[in-house]
Parts: sequence; structure tokens; C-alpha cells
Amino acid sequence: MTSDRNIPANPSQGRLLSIDILRGMVILFMLLDHVRETFFLHHQVPDPMVVANTPPDLFFSRILAHLCAPIFVFLTGLSAYLYATKSGEESRQAASSFLWRRGLFLVLLEVTVINFAWTFQFPPAKLFLQVIWIIGLSMLALAALVWLPRRVLIAVGVALVAGHNLLDGVHFAEGHPLHVIWAVLHERTWLVISETMKARTSYPLMPWIGLIALGYAAGPWFRKGSDAAMRQRHLLVAGLGLIAGFFVLRALNIYGDKPWVADESTLLTVMSFFNLTKYPPSLLFCAFNLGIGLLLLRAFERIQGACWLKPVAVFGSVPMFFYILHLYVLKFLYLACSALWGSNQGELFGFDSMPAVWACWIALPFALYPIVRAFANFKARRRDIAWLKYL
Repeated sequence: MTSDRNIPANPSQGRLLSIDILRGMVILFMLLDHVRETFFLHHQVPDPMVVANTPPDLFFSRILAHLCAPIFVFLTGLSAYLYATKSGEESRQAASSFLWRRGLFLVLLEVTVINFAWTFQFPPAKLFLQVIWIIGLSMLALAALVWLPRRVLIAVGVALVAGHNLLDGVHFAEGHPLHVIWAVLHERTWLVISETMKARTSYPLMPWIGLIALGYAAGPWFRKGSDAAMRQRHLLVAGLGLIAGFFVLRALNIYGDKPWVADESTLLTVMSFFNLTKYPPSLLFCAFNLGIGLLLLRAFERIQGACWLKPVAVFGSVPMFFYILHLYVLKFLYLACSALWGSNQGELFGFDSMPAVWACWIALPFALYPIVRAFANFKARRRDIAWLKYL
């Protein structure tokens, strides 16, 4: 496999360039969604979106960002397996130990550094328990699940992803002994922590555990010495199978997400068909986006030598560093724009159109790339610094 001195990603170090490329691509899509949430918040969208009230450019920008979380969580499980097999043989003890430490670190990071980037309040009045929180909790769950036989792990993953929608009608009122647990596991809601603080369970946990478990279970396809042709066949079959399953189940309109409706407009019908639920991620949301992710992973392995993909891999080699960096950059940009031009969208500053969001999104990776590349190179050189592996 090809490597580049500016990209700390090569098989001898337990990394595959295609994984970093895919991870880099999805965090750049995430950047688009966060630019939207920063500068287009006056056109906030619910989950799932209201098709009739959502312009197509906003709708499909949001749909593109749907790829991010399921692919990233799946790759987190896959990376945990590769970490466990650095010595050649799978060490479940090494995987479990790393997952516990990393998971706790991410949970702490979410409620401190990352939440502050969103709110700029200390102490915060609101805690938004979002994607880093859920990756951390998923890693804690996987730390226990790695001890299961691989077939059982796959069964658990499939059951959580495919079966959690059966529980959509289950609710526990505030004050019920199971209210907090259920909110963390399966229901997006607010939790009252104190008179001055509340928390938003933005990413209910249950299906994400399933996705990270399936990522870990896919690890043997990627381990050192594995057959590349066999791996690509597995990715092709799994990816096409998930997408085909999505279309069949979505067409039947009986399970896996909120029903879609046919409209007089073909465009609105298509939008309704692909209008999927992210919080928590429905079966159809997971199947469609993960299926695309597996096909992209296969494609990137086949063309990973392309020079235009190497900068994308740089972003994917240090995803946590980029995640924190871009949140603070966006926050300071917003504050600067608000100071210069005031609140031009009601109580908010914001762009007038989605093309302006796209322009900002395209410009930011070019501006941030030198910083990200410098950190990636520093991390590659200084493997003696233990805490760097968390970034």
C-alpha cells in the first residue's frame, strides 16, 4: 500500500490508508453540517425533517451529513480491532483496556471542552450530549462486548441496530426510576440535573452500540496479512446488501423509520423517501448510510494512491484534533461576524442562503489543512507521547 511522509497511515503501523481517507471524508461532511448549524441556525430543521417546509438545497446538505456518525462509529469499532491486533494476534485484553480509557476520556471531553465550544458558558446551563459522548459510551460498552465470541458479537450488533425501532413506543415519564436510563439509551429528551443545569440526550445510545460492535466484528477483514481481494468482496456484498435491504424495506413502508408519503411532486416524493430519522438512528438510517460507507471504503482502497485523496487522509488521521479545532474556529468566526455585522437574522447572525454555507465549508478545509497536517506529522514523530494517541 502507498504511504506519504505527511500521512501517518501505513499498514506496518496498523493503519490502512483507505480507513483514514473515509474517516477524513466524513468529518469534512460533518464540517458542512456544523457550518450550517453555526451560520444557518435561523433555518433550523427538526429530525426527521418536514419535507414540505425544507428547501431542497438545505435538505440534501443535511442528508449528506447523515453519512458521518454511522460511518465514524463503525470505523471506531474497526480501529479498536486493529489496535488489538497490532502484535499479529488479537488481544481482547488490550482492546478492552484501551476502549475503557479512551471511552472515559471522550465522555469527559464532551461535557467539558466540546460542550464549552458550543455554548461558551462556564459553568454551563445546558449540556449537549452529542456524538463524542455517544462514541465514548459506545466504546465503554464495546470494552465489555469484545469478550464475546465473534458470532455472538455480530448477533448483538444486528439485534441492536435492527430491533431498537420496536421500542419506539416505550416512554418513561420524568420521575420514573427508568426515565434517565431510558433517555440515555433510546429517547432524545432533556434531563434536569439541577436548578441551573439540564442535559440534552441528543444521541440515544442503543443503536450506536450495535454499530460499533459490527465495526469491531468486521476487523478480521482488515487485519495484517488478510486477503485484500476477499476483503473487497466482503465490503461489496455487505454494502450492496445493506442498500438493497434499505430500498426493499423502505418501499414496503412498514418498519424501520417513520413512513414516507407519495406527493404530486416527484422531488418531494424522493425527499420524503430519503427523509430518515437520526436521533436515535433508525434501522433504515443505519442501513443506508453504512451501506454507502462500506462501498466507499472498498473504492478508496482500490484508488488510495490518487494524490487528491492524500490530504483527505490527513484529516482522517487526526480526527479528534480536527473536531475540537473546527468547533472553536467556527465559534470565533461567528462571534467575529456578529461583532462586525450584528444580528442580521432575527436574534442571530447568519448567511442568507445555503450557497453561502457551501462557500464557507469549501474554504475552511484549505485554511485549516496546514495546522492539521502539522499536528499529524508531530503525532507521527512523537509516538513516545502516550496522550497523543487520544487525538
